[in-house]
Formats: sequence, C-alpha cells, structure tokens
Amino acid sequence: MYENNFPNKRYKNTLEFLEKVAPPPTTILDLGVENPFTEFMKNAGYEVNNTIGEDLDLDFSTIKKSDAEVVTAFEIFEHLLAPFNVLREIKADKLVASVPLKLWFSSAYRSKTDKWDRHYHEFEDWQFDWLLEKAGWEIKARKKWSNPVKKIGIRPLLRKFTPRYYIVYAERKK
Repeated sequence: MYENNFPNKRYKNTLEFLEKVAPPPTTILDLGVENPFTEFMKNAGYEVNNTIGEDLDLDFSTIKKSDAEVVTAFEIFEHLLAPFNVLREIKADKLVASVPLKLWFSSAYRSKTDKWDRHYHEFEDWQFDWLLEKAGWEIKARKKWSNPVKKIGIRPLLRKFTPRYYIVYAERKK
C-alpha cells in the first residue's frame, strides 16, 4: 500500500492521540476498509472492526449495526461528498477522526487511476470543527502536525512546518 513512503510519523501521532483519549482495550468501528493502521490498533490492544468498502455516502448499514464504544475515521471524511450524513448516523458516543488539512500551496489530491482515492474536501481546521458541531459532536481534544517529505524545493520546505494533519476527539452532544 505504501511502497517507499510508509507514514511512520502519521501512524505514531495518530496512535498516541488515540491511546490518550480512548485507551485500550476499547471496541472500535474504524470507517474505511482494513488497512495497515488497523493492525497498529489491534497490536496496541484495541478490538477493531472496519467497514467493508461500501459507499459511505449512500450505505450506513455497517455504521448503524455497530455497537462499538468508539468510531474512528482516519483520513476518510475528505473522500466523502457528504460526511455530515455519516456523522449523524454514528451510534457510538465517542469519535476520533483525522483529516488532511487544506494546503494553500497545493491543490486537492486526486488519483487518476483509483476513483476512491480522491479528495472531495480538504478541510481547514475551523471547517472540520464546524462540520462536527453541526452533526451533533463536541470536540474535547485536538492536535495538528506537519508532514515533511525528503525532497528539495519550495513545497517540501513548506511541508516541514505547515500543519498537514488534524485529529480530534469528540463526544456526542447530549
């Protein structure tokens, strides 16, 4: 999946944040198909089930059936046309979600070969906060980090200090 650019920093920061706000053993519904980070969570002591590749803009059945304590969504919402609908359907009272932040010096990501690997949204932090709030969630913790790349140039230099990822822990509003 990641050939020569495994996301060590992103996985490390994501797991540290998750362990802080929802320590294992916790049952998790992870939005998105099983992936390398699923194994990281399982190895850390979490019981993880994933969605099965259904179009989450249209099919909420796995989300509705889940009795997980926490729902995680790591770099999923930017791929959806209507993440608001998914957020409203979650039964769990706790959510840990991350999104790539919009970079002013780079256009939205779009794979030319994989129709699922495209970003419909690239959020600014306030936009993601607003989406969560409107969908009935209250943010309790948040963190941002950069994503440096080992290349030479202006954009790689900007990536060293410009936050690229934004993660939040939110609880369902009562």
